[in-house]
Amino acid sequence: MRRAGLTVLASVAIAAASLTATAAAHAATPAKAPKATAAKATSAPVERACATPTRKNQMACLTLVRTDVQPRKGLQPQVAPSGLGAADLKSAYALPSGGSGQTVAIIDAYDDPNAESDLATYRSQYGLPACTTANGCFKKVNETGGTSLPSADSGWAEEESLDLDMVSAVCPSCHILLVEATQPSMDDLGTAVNTAVNLGAKYVSNSYGGSEDSTDPTSDSSYFNHPGVAITVSSGDSGYGVEYPAASRYVTAVGGTSLTRASNTRGWSETAWNGAGSGCSAYDAKPTWQTDTGCSKRTVADVSAVADPNTGLAVYDSYGTGGWLVVGGTSASAPIIAGVYALAGPPAAGSYPSSAPYAHTSALNDVTSGSNGSCSPTYLCNAAAGYDGPTGLGTPNGVTAFGGGSSGGNTVSVTNPGNQTSTVGTAASLQIHATDSASGQTLTYSAAGLPAGLSINASTGVISGTPTTASTSTVTVTAKDTTNASGSTSFTWTVNAVGGGCSSTGNKVTNGGFESGTTPWTTTSGVVSANGNGETAHSGTHFAWLNGYGTTHTDTATQSVTIPAGCHASLNLWLHIDTSETGTTAYDKLTVKIGSTTLATYSNANAASGYANKTFDASSFAGQTVTLSFSGTEDSSLQTSFVLDDVAVNAS
Repeated sequence: MRRAGLTVLASVAIAAASLTATAAAHAATPAKAPKATAAKATSAPVERACATPTRKNQMACLTLVRTDVQPRKGLQPQVAPSGLGAADLKSAYALPSGGSGQTVAIIDAYDDPNAESDLATYRSQYGLPACTTANGCFKKVNETGGTSLPSADSGWAEEESLDLDMVSAVCPSCHILLVEATQPSMDDLGTAVNTAVNLGAKYVSNSYGGSEDSTDPTSDSSYFNHPGVAITVSSGDSGYGVEYPAASRYVTAVGGTSLTRASNTRGWSETAWNGAGSGCSAYDAKPTWQTDTGCSKRTVADVSAVADPNTGLAVYDSYGTGGWLVVGGTSASAPIIAGVYALAGPPAAGSYPSSAPYAHTSALNDVTSGSNGSCSPTYLCNAAAGYDGPTGLGTPNGVTAFGGGSSGGNTVSVTNPGNQTSTVGTAASLQIHATDSASGQTLTYSAAGLPAGLSINASTGVISGTPTTASTSTVTVTAKDTTNASGSTSFTWTVNAVGGGCSSTGNKVTNGGFESGTTPWTTTSGVVSANGNGETAHSGTHFAWLNGYGTTHTDTATQSVTIPAGCHASLNLWLHIDTSETGTTAYDKLTVKIGSTTLATYSNANAASGYANKTFDASSFAGQTVTLSFSGTEDSSLQTSFVLDDVAVNAS
């Protein structure tokens, strides 16, 4: 049975009469589960905010609420809130400015109705720039990216406030995407992770966890294998022991420390927090960049940050609680590290950012004292010089350790065979050759863009078959080893018609300038428009205008096109995008397709003045009648207009 939500909060012990009044005031919202005493001893009095789950695969938050700190409502201009603030984190971890244009996604369950207003209070208190829906900095969606939000829950609201505040403190210039899962199950939370990545987030924070089970490798593949995206996960708050998804080989597992001021050069001192999770995974394979010898499988954690509630952080949450709280738990350290990744800049395409700290160990604060339990070998539960379980490689010392990332440790190289030429009806065969830097690896081959009639043998790398259609296509062959390291190469494959030659040249799109209205296009209502309605044509007086409503909306324009056999063909069009959205997150999208093949996707992030010319090779469709389609989708706020004109498919 899995547990989730690794937050430790500080609040005041409330008299019975006050509890009764609070319950009445919130009778219309889902009640918080009865509080239970925390299992782990700590020097501060704490209570757990959520009960243990009673159904399989149902997670619960592990929020611990300190009862010795008096919460206060609203801005505190005279007395600073208790707990570490934004400036403290910046100082302790030597964090630079930056992050402009980057989006950090936060994954949690249930809705926090006060998320945006509470975030505004926190940021105002510490002099951070506003981050709102109106200015494009903040966005909240459900687990599938929609605007119909799940039911509210006061326990998870504390979690969401913590996550939002930590990202704000570390990367105040970052945009924040809050994705709220319908319920705290791995499938719902994992779906939310995928949605965050699909919406353009390159940094995804997960402050939840649960016990490991045999389905974890499947969840790895379904939800956490996102090369080029930094995914952070809390290691746990119950001391020595491993939780999932911190055990996933694809994520950065974030442990916890106790952080206090000191009279040393750094000005701060850290020890391992006794509540941080650590140890050996029972199911997940060890990533190649992790080389400790005490675990044959994945070792938790990778890095760490402050998590001890006794040295906790100031957080503002007003939904069902008292306002300013002091917060700890590895639920704090995971969003802190996500923010540090964002300050370091976008990960390299195809890389696993969790590998980056292992390549830059000298750029971390090594934590060498403190323990979270008893174990063998001892480094799995005791801080030590170099790598250890509770704190990983250490805590941030600037952002150098969080840039870059490995594609998987091994290097796979695929030899380019050169451009290929075949003839319709004549059998073809091509052997693809690849090598791996690691000995003993088995390679699996795949290919995209093969001419019709050809296929690749996944085991041998032989492409064979009999071409059926004259075309010219770009073929990309990929070889992948058992560690998921991969290499690719691309080349052109031309299939000539028997006898050769293009049977019919010229433009095969009718009314590509939309001057004759919709015929023969099939469009949604209002797509074909004329000058004077807010947009202008590239040439002539008419054009296709998809979206631009500022509400949830889908527009389409399609036409059936026949591309003659034996021809080289290209799709050419002019596109103008304007938007009221800001930043680089893709909220509204235009998809260009021929048949079932997506040629390109554009979004509000591609907005620019004037028209831009776009050209795509369509030769692989020679000898076919296909549907040329444009589909624009728009979310619930802030318009994006996709304007098309002078569309042509030229055969030669």
